[in-house]
Amino acid sequence: MAELPRIVIAGRPNVGKSTLFNRLVGSRLALVADTPGVTRDRKEAVCDLGGRKVVVVDTAGLEEAAPDTLPGRMRASTSAAVDQADLVLFVFDAKSGLIPEDRHFGTWLRRKDRQVLVVANKAEGRGGIANAMEAYELGFGEPVAISAEHNEGVYDLMSEIMSRLPDEETLAEDEDNKPLHLAIVGRPNAGKSTLLNYLLGEQRMITGPEPGLTRDAVSADFEGPDGNLYRVVDTAGLRKRAKVDEGLEKMSTSSSIEALKRAEMAVLAVDAIQGVQEQDLQIARLIEREGRACVIALTKWDAVEDRPDTKKAALDRISISLSQMKGVTVVPLSAETGEGVKKLFPAIRDTYAKWNLRIPTSQLNRWFEAALERFPPPLVDGRRLKLRYITQIKARPPTFALFGTRAEQVPETYQRYLVNSLREVFEMPGVPIRIYLRGTDNPFKDRD
Repeated sequence: MAELPRIVIAGRPNVGKSTLFNRLVGSRLALVADTPGVTRDRKEAVCDLGGRKVVVVDTAGLEEAAPDTLPGRMRASTSAAVDQADLVLFVFDAKSGLIPEDRHFGTWLRRKDRQVLVVANKAEGRGGIANAMEAYELGFGEPVAISAEHNEGVYDLMSEIMSRLPDEETLAEDEDNKPLHLAIVGRPNAGKSTLLNYLLGEQRMITGPEPGLTRDAVSADFEGPDGNLYRVVDTAGLRKRAKVDEGLEKMSTSSSIEALKRAEMAVLAVDAIQGVQEQDLQIARLIEREGRACVIALTKWDAVEDRPDTKKAALDRISISLSQMKGVTVVPLSAETGEGVKKLFPAIRDTYAKWNLRIPTSQLNRWFEAALERFPPPLVDGRRLKLRYITQIKARPPTFALFGTRAEQVPETYQRYLVNSLREVFEMPGVPIRIYLRGTDNPFKDRD
């Protein structure tokens, strides 16, 4: 399939790149705040501009810094995005006008030999329009004056973008190979971004020893070693609610949870050196509540000395504390060395298939009769519950409706027995299972 044109938004910190990104894609996908440097990683989205599909890329703010510093690593990430661009939108703040840093990065962009369109953002009012004209000196032609926040001039910008894109190619949709949507979740510094970089084969995400580097949910498409397409989202680290006190971090946490809701599967990254922590279990419970399929990646496996005991301790903690995800697959791996990463994909596909499982009603009720015979329903208020039949009402996750007289009174312990039996008999380890109780009315209940 032909690649979509790539439009990369670049510029200094806090000039409104993420606001423009959200405006172009028509959704608040990127975090926006008054704090400079909110965006640290490249964020991509496919959107429709003037009837044509394009990829819009939001990047970190351009700053001069040593390569081994965080701003330096952010600069390298932006540089890699620019190298792949069909068109670069070079954004500057029209309120303050061109400053030396804008001119410096304008020179830097000319060396990149990419097509550049200068965007004078925050150009509302007379002063902004006048300052926008300063951009002629950058040598990229006429700037486009806009206010992304107030949606002024954005339509003109879209028209200018479309006129500069390469000719459109006919794109053939492969219905049989749509990407599987994955979300990589976990605590801060659990190795999520390092894993995504390895999967993509490039330094897409900013990584380093500092915890909490990823602030936004960032997605990318790639082809796995199994030949299947994946759309993977790296999310900000999820901490205990009591520790999430800054406004920006609350936004990052909300973005991570929203990314999980949009995903089909989750890869829960657990630091193998620290072992399974309570917060890891809380995140796993969140995955289960959202009804997502899950595989657990024990990361940083290259740094583990006692591997058998480490894996056993992790499996024991998970089996004891995550009864609702009994049998979840655990894959030890190292994104630094690549060890074990290939084993992740068979585990993902297998779990995904079980998450999509549909069981024929006849087969389901044969199991149901055997389960009732093995352990009959308990007495409730001195009367035995009469459970009649069960049917699957949907997959993704497997969801069932249980019918019977006073079925809504089935105790949680008996519901867990049925779920565990379903999981065992129909081989659905690690997959969330839902059972809805549907009582049948007694026609003589209200008669004298």
